[in-house]
Amino acid sequence: MTDPHGFLKVPRRPVPARAVEERLNDWHEVYAGQALLPLVAEQAGRCMDCGIPFCHSGCPLGNLIPEWNAYATRGNWRAAAERLHATNNFPEFTGRLCPAPCEDACVLAINADPVTIKNVEQAIADRSWEEGFTPPHPPERLSGKSVAVIGSGPAGLAAAQQLTRIGHTVAVYERADRIGGLLRYGIPAFKLEKRYLDRRIAQMRAEGTKFRTGMDIGGAVDATELGRRHDAIVVAVGAMERRELPVPGRELAGIHQAMEYLTLANRVGEGDCAASPVTAEGRHVVIVGGGDTGSDCLGTALRQGAASVVQLDINPEPGDDRPDTQPWPVYPKVYRISHAHEEARGREGTDPRFFSSATLRFEGDSAGRVHALCLTEVEPTARRPRPDTERVIPADLVLIALGFSGPERGTGLMTQLGLTLDARGNFARDDGFAAARGGPADRARAIRAGAGRPLADGVFIAGDAGRGQSLVVWAIAEGRAAAAATDRYLTGSTALPAPIAPTDRPLVA
Repeated sequence: MTDPHGFLKVPRRPVPARAVEERLNDWHEVYAGQALLPLVAEQAGRCMDCGIPFCHSGCPLGNLIPEWNAYATRGNWRAAAERLHATNNFPEFTGRLCPAPCEDACVLAINADPVTIKNVEQAIADRSWEEGFTPPHPPERLSGKSVAVIGSGPAGLAAAQQLTRIGHTVAVYERADRIGGLLRYGIPAFKLEKRYLDRRIAQMRAEGTKFRTGMDIGGAVDATELGRRHDAIVVAVGAMERRELPVPGRELAGIHQAMEYLTLANRVGEGDCAASPVTAEGRHVVIVGGGDTGSDCLGTALRQGAASVVQLDINPEPGDDRPDTQPWPVYPKVYRISHAHEEARGREGTDPRFFSSATLRFEGDSAGRVHALCLTEVEPTARRPRPDTERVIPADLVLIALGFSGPERGTGLMTQLGLTLDARGNFARDDGFAAARGGPADRARAIRAGAGRPLADGVFIAGDAGRGQSLVVWAIAEGRAAAAATDRYLTGSTALPAPIAPTDRPLVA
């Protein structure tokens, strides 16, 4: 264990980000080049190794946080990496992207500052690669079974790696031109440089996982063909049904979905084009939506040289302290500042967010392009417009970042595999991650299509496609659990861990 009095001797000191003025001039990660050691080892020593580590419950992966904290504080990075990878396939992703609900569930957070778990996790993961502690782990023998994984986001990649390592032949099908899903095209490089993703994909190739890009399963490629070629299918296509903003003026040019904007910006980073056709350079940008995607748009717009950026959040401004309705150890809704918000404040001096604000309409010019947005303040609970609070702000570029409402509707994938939707609009599945079987009409279609087995038999749903949009740690946990269910279906039993069930949800009061 760590020093039992470490948290009394050492104050919390997160790893500092690079200066705002420096990082706004490039697309490197906000922590790029920052010295994580020995600061991280010292901070890991603040872990109390408490009798009941609630940080385990705060993270759906069940990360063995006190164990790798103890190894990190002693400088035993090999052992720390082994314990970290025991529950998490991609800690270099989660250490950069996860909002760290484990820290809010830390026992220290009851009345003090929690351990900097996220910083420690990233440091261990990076040190593991630097020291060669993360070699490929190909299976000792093959099972003779093959699995198709549709989608290459964190859930699909986690499922694929687990199934490959256990001995199945796995092919990952991705409709984009590169592997990675939202990790590739949805997350800006200043949060996750793509070299880390490429490095992990190379490891998976060395282990035996096959990758097929440009494969639109359910579109150009019939999903029933996968049923004939593989013994099981894992559907991990994410929740890509984008929420819309049905207000007057939505049809004007210059109004884009956030994911369209972020994808184009990432393609510039990949070298596909010299400049994005949808750029914030010199424009007054309004981002509609106060979540992480909106924050990603904010950081991207600032780096593109926006004239101004405003982010609209329909929710009221949270307080600085945990509300009584959200007691420890749940993840509380408190006032948080992302790195992008910090960057905007550094340039403008004020928070770029307008809280308790909603869009009433867009206004355009004679050419049919948006040039202004009319907004109103709203009541905290009913979200009804407050009288006499309307105002118009300039808007040359509007980005809609209202999240997603489940997997894409009405696709060929749904009909060809006989997938149905549950009450929340996600792909329906049972307690074992298996897809709910389709009705008689769906089965008849499959028979006519020549499916080699009953429709939805051997089909498993993983990640946001079955859960709805969530955090990267939930996606990886879903992929690991779905892999265990798939292996059990193929072999009758499994040694793979299943950290969560389909019905599990984050801690709530």
